Amino acid sequence: MDFAGILLVNAALVAGCMFAIWLLSLYLRDASIVDLFWGVGFVLIAWSSLLCAASPTPTAWLATFLVTVWGLRLAGYLAWRNVGHGEDPRYTEMRMKPGRNFPLFSLVVVYGLQGTIMWTVSLPLQLLPTLSGGNTMLVVVGLVFWLVGFGFESIGDFQLARFKRDPANRGKVLDSGLWHYTRHPNYFGDFLVWCGYFFLAISVDLSAWWTVVGPALMTFCLLWFSGVAHLEKRVKTRRPEYADYIRRTSGFFPWPPASKSSVEMPASSHHPSP
Repeated sequence: MDFAGILLVNAALVAGCMFAIWLLSLYLRDASIVDLFWGVGFVLIAWSSLLCAASPTPTAWLATFLVTVWGLRLAGYLAWRNVGHGEDPRYTEMRMKPGRNFPLFSLVVVYGLQGTIMWTVSLPLQLLPTLSGGNTMLVVVGLVFWLVGFGFESIGDFQLARFKRDPANRGKVLDSGLWHYTRHPNYFGDFLVWCGYFFLAISVDLSAWWTVVGPALMTFCLLWFSGVAHLEKRVKTRRPEYADYIRRTSGFFPWPPASKSSVEMPASSHHPSP
């Protein structure tokens, strides 16, 4: 099957899955179950693309394996964190404006939009099995990006979960470990992971450069759509210490933090950027 066929198959696959999960969300009255499908959805797209291709390269098999590890870890972590705790407050707040029209609203704005983003972000994974060729150096680059990103994401999630388990930390801000250098190590790790998939795609054929739209869209979502900007707006209202954490710590890319003393200097003094 050619690339156009793979795109159509995956569009139908994503649409079917999203519609089924939407129906389940109506029964459970929990729209946030869509988050559990985020990682799994990419795994399904990657395997669908691989199995539909005529003769995928070893790099395509490698990418599919990496996506499977990444997606199942993310889905497992979110299930462990969210299942049994009811609907995520973000979706509960979202219900208020459309009121009785929320089912249709969620189908389009939550499930339809998320499915479209998933299909677009995964363009490098969908194209990769149809390509032939190879550049070992770029494979190594892609693998390094993925390994570092997966490490940041996994370790960041682990450190945050451990921090939240301690009742003494209730209402406090985690600023140790990876969180000492970036306010969002898990999002930064996700960014690197998707850059890794892009490098794997162009390692097979440089003509795949245009699939950079996938990691670019993921980065936009992480920074400005549903990630950093949205999360910090909510956290600042719940944790007074977070404003100081923002002043001291880099928002995305890891960087040594500013000292508390420098942050507390008079406004006329020079404040180093986080």
